[in-house]
Amino acid sequence: MIVHHVNAAPMNPPFLSGLVAHVLVVEHPQGLVLVDTGFGRSDHRDPSRLGSARFLLRPERDEAATAASAVEALGHSTDDVTDVVLTHLDLDHVGGLADFPGARIHTTADEHAAVFPRPGLRDRSRYRSAQFSHDPRWEIHAGPGDTWREGLTGIEVLPGVTLVPMPGHTVGHAAVAVESDRGLLVNAGDAVFDASVYTATSPSGRPLEPVRLLRVFERVMAADGRRIAGNHAALRRLHAADGVTVFPAHDRRMLADLSSAAV
Repeated sequence: MIVHHVNAAPMNPPFLSGLVAHVLVVEHPQGLVLVDTGFGRSDHRDPSRLGSARFLLRPERDEAATAASAVEALGHSTDDVTDVVLTHLDLDHVGGLADFPGARIHTTADEHAAVFPRPGLRDRSRYRSAQFSHDPRWEIHAGPGDTWREGLTGIEVLPGVTLVPMPGHTVGHAAVAVESDRGLLVNAGDAVFDASVYTATSPSGRPLEPVRLLRVFERVMAADGRRIAGNHAALRRLHAADGVTVFPAHDRRMLADLSSAAV
């Protein structure tokens, strides 16, 4: 499968200018598949959909920087997207769902239950009801799945596309693994923010220095901070395995390398 790497939610929070949301557009034998969506066109037209979080995240208002525009730039229609596989349901990962109304939306049962019928008071700033008002076609996956690799379990939602439960950032968070034509790509979502936690170099071989503010942001946003270290250790094992590339959703260094490599 050919995989395209896209920044579908450029943001400029204080002291973290240039934050990205790393989204995959996968040319799957069954149709186009997205891993996360970033912000959507409606979010750019009406930023109030994002609630108070927009004042912290400071998203750039540019409809060209959406998954829908990326799909069209590749010569496809948004109708060609058959499935969207989500790491979790935070507002900067799901805003584009409405741009693909015909797609099946895959998530874990725990994550879906955290949002519907209504999120708890603490979570209402991260889960935005307006982004789900188009009545998505949910495919909800319960349980940990089958034994996968490196001590983890996985749920294969499509051939070659696997949800890997990794709660911590949210209660039902998962990484998403894609068997590409250049190895296994693991979108870790927000199970790690700073790639230097699990690797010393980027895919091009350049050294990665720690980004302290990303690490602080990760801890502040975690629903269960006790799971962070375990998730990091699992991602370190995965990335060290032959033919596996792990990348966080928000580390722009990994996006820059992987998008230029066209994997």
